[in-house]
Amino acid sequence: MEYQAELARWLERAVDDPDLAAELKAVQNDPAALADRFYRDLEFGTGGLRGVIGAGSNRLNIYTIRRATQGLADTLNASGLPKQVAIAHDSRIKGELFAREAARVLAANGITAYLYPRLEPTPALSWAVRYLGCGAGICVTASHNPARYNGYKVYGADGCQITPETASKVLAHIEATDCFDGVRLADYDAALAEGRIRLIGDECLDAFVDAVVKLRPGNDVSRLKLVYTPLNGSGLECVQKLLAKMGVPKGNVTVVPAQKEPDGNFPTCPYPNPEIREAMEEGLRLCDAVHPDLLLGTDPDCDRMGAAVPDGRGGYRLITGNEMGVLLFDYLCRTRQAAGSMPKDPVAVTTIVSTDMAGPVAQKYGVELRRTLTGFKYIGEQIGLLEAEGCPERYVFGFEESYGYLSGGHVRDKDAVNAVMLACECAAWYAGQGKSLLDAVNGLYAEYGWYQNELHSKEFEGQDGMRAMQALMAALRKTPPADIAGCAVERMVDYGPGGNGLPPADVLEFRLAGGGKLIVRPSGTEPKVKLYLSVRGASQEDADAKMAALRAGALALL
Repeated sequence: MEYQAELARWLERAVDDPDLAAELKAVQNDPAALADRFYRDLEFGTGGLRGVIGAGSNRLNIYTIRRATQGLADTLNASGLPKQVAIAHDSRIKGELFAREAARVLAANGITAYLYPRLEPTPALSWAVRYLGCGAGICVTASHNPARYNGYKVYGADGCQITPETASKVLAHIEATDCFDGVRLADYDAALAEGRIRLIGDECLDAFVDAVVKLRPGNDVSRLKLVYTPLNGSGLECVQKLLAKMGVPKGNVTVVPAQKEPDGNFPTCPYPNPEIREAMEEGLRLCDAVHPDLLLGTDPDCDRMGAAVPDGRGGYRLITGNEMGVLLFDYLCRTRQAAGSMPKDPVAVTTIVSTDMAGPVAQKYGVELRRTLTGFKYIGEQIGLLEAEGCPERYVFGFEESYGYLSGGHVRDKDAVNAVMLACECAAWYAGQGKSLLDAVNGLYAEYGWYQNELHSKEFEGQDGMRAMQALMAALRKTPPADIAGCAVERMVDYGPGGNGLPPADVLEFRLAGGGKLIVRPSGTEPKVKLYLSVRGASQEDADAKMAALRAGALALL
């Protein structure tokens, strides 16, 4: 049977985690299960690693973590960067174990590992990299993926996720490393005692929260009533610190009980993603009893934030990522202009898959709007470029449709702690105008048109799934559709060759007659193809009708 040699090697050598041997013995007579675990190495890209937790080269386990960290250590030691790495983890299964294993490898390679002593948000890791003067950072997280996943994000010295060029260097070292024989490994307790592994002190985390507080526009939030859910993840500590510093009374904040404590099994929602209504249902039910001004939810690594607001009919309405992005963008621009604090030649950044509504908002306030590829690392890169040009103050705001927001340069990744602050400030400001956040959203639609956006995806699991994804994209490139949902395709943009100031990406964009848009993009972190749909209507009813037609046409392409 194929993969028997690898199975035997792992059964003999993978002895440091008994879960792995038990899993392999359970599937040793299942050819498909073995193939899925061994047909490839878990892919390392610009986002690092992400995969199902388990045994084999195509799973996330202590051996694939060690191998990746050895590759990172070799890359860092060959560079002129500081030989220090900050490490964080969230509530994911085996997260603490994987973080410690990474620290052991770094310590054995002469690199000081700074380790958060408990779970902390991804943006707190981005902060720690620069605060501690590190050459790189590691965050053990699978963000909002289901419980069976974990991941390994790698950050550069600038606090951004690593560039494709750096990822290629790390990958070359990884490919030259055997996961059993090619990894240097220190004893954790000995390295900790000797200072080769160091625990990150509370002053670093407090400085992160203080940096977020400094970005406040400064509205009175003392009357706000909130329901908050960390979705069994890492956000609770920093969000509670933030709200206290902002002046939100502790008695005005109700944390969703079933989702308060860290739990990598995410028992209340299979997808702990605030983009998905199911993940927010516990909070929405609590809203019916508490009647807050805002329901706020952060994903397990606390880089995404979702929100719901009173709908005026006794219920609560979820705000989409695009709506929140435009709402906060408009709010920051109008309040900074009113206060005289808008910088000269201001810049905002969003992604090619985020709403086109950001364009007219930017035009109204005289803001240069830059669009990047999907992934907040590219937004962080733009902040770094402005800083290198000596004008970091030009950066006003960045957002992506997948519920990521950032209003300052304190970190180089999306920051849900920052987003919670902005949502509270925005709600308080509109309350002072006698309006709710839903009033504000509807006001923007009335001013700019009813932009509507949807995301749909199709999963392609396993070895055959990857081939099917590649075949789909190849077919669309070879024979692009002449029309979608009866709307002529006026222009197809293939981001594969690069250009327009953007690096190459496996993304296709179809611009349609009437202003519609469809973007097709294989996920960089999950085995799925994503479809981003966009329309603009003269009214909500008009937008709904256009979206229904585009949805049917787009899904037919799959």
